Amino acid sequence: MLSLSGYADEETGFNRLDTFEEISEDTDYDISAKVRAWGVHGLTAFGVVAGLLSLAAITQYEWKVAFLYMMIATAIDSIDGTLARKFNVKIVLPGFDGTLLDNLVDYFTFVIVPAVFIYMADMLPTQLALGGAAIIALVSAYQFCQVDAKTGDHFFKGFPSYWNVVALYLFLFQFGQWTNLIILTGFAISVFIPIRYVYPTRTTAFRKTTLAFSFVWAIIMIVVLWQFPAHSPLLLWASMGYVAYYFLLSFYFTAQVYRASSANA
Repeated sequence: MLSLSGYADEETGFNRLDTFEEISEDTDYDISAKVRAWGVHGLTAFGVVAGLLSLAAITQYEWKVAFLYMMIATAIDSIDGTLARKFNVKIVLPGFDGTLLDNLVDYFTFVIVPAVFIYMADMLPTQLALGGAAIIALVSAYQFCQVDAKTGDHFFKGFPSYWNVVALYLFLFQFGQWTNLIILTGFAISVFIPIRYVYPTRTTAFRKTTLAFSFVWAIIMIVVLWQFPAHSPLLLWASMGYVAYYFLLSFYFTAQVYRASSANA
């Protein structure tokens, strides 16, 4: 039987995980290990609740509250994987697929919720608004289902569905509807371009620097959102420094791979 978190050994029938550790169904773990493992899964699942609260805020046109809940969902996603590895969740609870749960939650909170936000906040031309939201959902469904959407050396292949961040910047910059549509279309197309995007919490190279910049960026965005619409434009533009760093670092790593491939050809 195949598992999304590994593959089945034809001889024994046991699942092998990413770490190639063999898991026996007879393996027993103490209750504290199982409580910790279920706690991590519960934390991941709570991202859905944050997403639902964000949708509820969107229906009430409470844009800042909606982003607050999206930020909570993002914070959960930033730490649950680290906790899962720390507490060996895959090994302690081999019958529960945390990877599938994480993907379901991510698709909802990083794709569906911001797509609804962009639609409801009239950020796109009226006649194309629903189509724009649908494009976000469709291209992201494709990206999430790619076997190599996350590479073995911890990069995202193609634009990694950061639609919550896209929605936040479109909201804060208050561009025109057609400008928003052009930006959205560009990111939708980038899903199909095999650029290796940095996975902030897992890409090894420059990891400490990336995490430090990510933390500073998050604080800046919270301050800007809190102050909106009386926020400092300078602070908002300063946050774009991190965005530039992220994309330039991703392009750099992508170029390295292509150079190495060309040299070995």
